[in-house]
Amino acid sequence: MNGNHNNESFSGFRSGFAAIAGAPNVGKSTLLNRMIGEKISITSQKPQTTRNRIVGVMHGENSQIVFLDTPGVHKSDKAFNRKIVQVALSAMDEVDIVLVVIDASNPDASSEALVVEKLKKRPNTPAVLAINKIDKIDKPTLLSIIDRWAHRHPSFAEIIPISALDGTQIPQLMEAMQKLLPEGPPFFPEDALTDMPERFIVCEMIREKIFENTGREVPYGTAVTIEDFSEEDAIIRIHAAIHVERDSQKGIIIGKNGAMLKTIGTQARMDIESLLGAKVFLKLFVRVEKNWSRDPRAMRKLGY
Repeated sequence: MNGNHNNESFSGFRSGFAAIAGAPNVGKSTLLNRMIGEKISITSQKPQTTRNRIVGVMHGENSQIVFLDTPGVHKSDKAFNRKIVQVALSAMDEVDIVLVVIDASNPDASSEALVVEKLKKRPNTPAVLAINKIDKIDKPTLLSIIDRWAHRHPSFAEIIPISALDGTQIPQLMEAMQKLLPEGPPFFPEDALTDMPERFIVCEMIREKIFENTGREVPYGTAVTIEDFSEEDAIIRIHAAIHVERDSQKGIIIGKNGAMLKTIGTQARMDIESLLGAKVFLKLFVRVEKNWSRDPRAMRKLGY
């Protein structure tokens, strides 16, 4: 995980990698976007939105934190979900800090237990606990949560109540993490916000709109791939395929007279234009790949 660490003298500068870990739907992606000040990671009201580790880079006055935004840790019988959780836990092996995020308003005991178990195996990696969504609970409840976690994993360097949604205590959280970083030069130039390729983020933005606009089970059976990405005459042309597992899902995503697909496309195009700073022509089509999320070969083909 070494970027371009060179040995110039960055005296007093601190830099390192941090994994954001926690149960599904605790607000990890919202928090990452808030700390970086840009929309890099997809956010949705549905759990398990994040599937790949997204790297976001936070630039401080004398520090740089490179974040791995991991998928939600949860127990599951599905091969696809188990693979996702493996990605999350292994990210905690290769970082300088682990930022654990929990949802104050909706605890998830079994997922939290998996994270704590992993932390105990890595006693030398400093960890910070962010208690998120404090805007949804009262003071006595918050105090009892802090007390419970202070006993549950006494080696947290700091426990900080936050609201990723409205920005409460985010500067304090960032400062707490910066203090724990090792000294060293930055890994990325000042204008870098992520090392993820544009195509990857475009797929994620389309996937986010599927999550926001369709019913409960549909988004989990979808993957997005880019078929064509070309620039001509100040327009970026993108052809993207939405892969689903069943014909019924295809019908839902296309919608009556193509209305749903049009909505997804319009919303995604606006986000993509703002990301790329250019006019975008986005064409979406839907393909059925029977039960791809249970087939390791199909998963690899679709980038998982």
